[in-house]
Amino acid sequence: MRARTVVRERDEAEERKPSSDEAHSAFTPPSGTEQVPVSEDGSTTSEFAVPEGLSPESTQETDHSAFDLPRTYRARQSPPAFTPAEGVPIVRLTKEAPWQDRMRTLLRMPVGDRPVVEIVQRHDETGPAVPRVLDLTLRIGELLLAGGEGAEDVEAAMFAVSRAYGLDRCEPNVTFTLLSISYQPSLVDDPVTASRTVRRRGTDYTRLAAVYTLVTDITTEDTDTSLEEAYRRLAEIRRNRHPYPGWALTCASGLLAGSASVLVGGGLIVFVAAMIGAMLGDRLAWLCAGRGIPEFYQFVVAAMPPAAMGVALTLGASATNWEIRPSAVITGGLFALLPGRALVAGVQDGLTGYYITAAARLLEVMYFFIAIVMGVLIALYLGVQLNAQLNPDEALRAAAGRPVLQICAAVALSFAFAILLQQERSTVLMVSLNGGVAWTVYGAMHDTGGISPVAATAVAAGVVGLFGQLFSRYRFASALPYVTAAIGPLLPGSATYFGLLGFAQNHVNAGLASLSTAAALALAIAIGVNFGGELSRLFLKVPGQGRGSTRRAAKRTRGF
Repeated sequence: MRARTVVRERDEAEERKPSSDEAHSAFTPPSGTEQVPVSEDGSTTSEFAVPEGLSPESTQETDHSAFDLPRTYRARQSPPAFTPAEGVPIVRLTKEAPWQDRMRTLLRMPVGDRPVVEIVQRHDETGPAVPRVLDLTLRIGELLLAGGEGAEDVEAAMFAVSRAYGLDRCEPNVTFTLLSISYQPSLVDDPVTASRTVRRRGTDYTRLAAVYTLVTDITTEDTDTSLEEAYRRLAEIRRNRHPYPGWALTCASGLLAGSASVLVGGGLIVFVAAMIGAMLGDRLAWLCAGRGIPEFYQFVVAAMPPAAMGVALTLGASATNWEIRPSAVITGGLFALLPGRALVAGVQDGLTGYYITAAARLLEVMYFFIAIVMGVLIALYLGVQLNAQLNPDEALRAAAGRPVLQICAAVALSFAFAILLQQERSTVLMVSLNGGVAWTVYGAMHDTGGISPVAATAVAAGVVGLFGQLFSRYRFASALPYVTAAIGPLLPGSATYFGLLGFAQNHVNAGLASLSTAAALALAIAIGVNFGGELSRLFLKVPGQGRGSTRRAAKRTRGF
């Protein structure tokens, strides 16, 4: 029985063996199922091949990018899964707009929304020399920052130069004394970073205009400006002498002080006295500068001669019963020293979001103001000890009765201020007329309309900023030469003087009130100038088309 069972199992195993000795694959269909016919050509197929029964769409033999829009995309019926409701933003910059506006637009965009760079200045097959382009960019930014240009405008110029020479992914950064720029060739390459420190500052708007002309030529397609040519022109700009000699600057300082004294009610004798005092202060400041004395002490020394001249006139008028206005002499001397340029630049940097640079500029203004206070207070204290009859109640009582003379004095003051700023001769007349318009607006609002002096000053400064921005767009240059000198008649010289006089006479409350008024006037000037410039950009042609190119604010958090 057992033998039969073993034989039966052996026979069943023989039946289960394949009929041949061929090895079968694990993917061979089992017996009893439909066999898939094998292709006669013997070609293999991919698992991603289109199955039978489906007709693939006809495609063109062209290369496509991963960022191309899908074939199902329609502008009016966009699938919400991968496009926003209004479609994909397209950034186009109009080349007719000035490069300042175009670069500001790009700087205020996120990096991913910026359009691809259009190389303006061509290179050889090896591409741009990255270290040389970065060095040229930093040197141009250094001249602009040292000349008093705002931080945003310096960054715009640096960004324009780097993009013109083909460096797309560049990020400039400007602070009060340090400039840096970083360039990243690609996402896998290490960034290249360079920096430069501003060691010395000087006011020369002719040099500033030359730098702007160089940047304009670099960013223009019609002008071929190689790196060697740009370096040569930059060296010429550095070597060029100032357009006006030292004696002309001293005379301009005297003319500024004399015109300011007439502006606040002085006569011919006051004009001459203020002119002499300001010229003496200017020469003493030049002497201290040649000796290497810091600028703080230069302002202290420069503020003493006009104040001493006013005290001397007061003592002489008391001895001879001579009616004269010595306060106008001191006020005129203060007009020549107040740092209006640094104040406007500091407030502009703060309003555009560059708070570190704004804080540094305003701190510089505070130090200069303290120096002026020290110099004037020394002379006023000596005058009080000598029983000089310095009367704060005589403030401008005859200033509003002669508008034509005041307008002429405002034009002369702006003219002298433009000479002190080393402006180009072609811009001096224009900025002088701009200063006369500013004083006319202020006089019409304050003297005739009875409006607050702070509000009148803000509106007049806004007119200056508006006209200055229009002039700069017409000339494709910086707005500083058309703005800084024109705000000269609006500077708070008289409020500063009467505040210092109150401290010298131990009238602390009156002194604080006058100095607070001076600070409010100074802020009104700076904010008005900036608002006028922004107003001109608001109504002029926008340098872009599409949602992604709109001019966004510097800070996008809105404070929260």
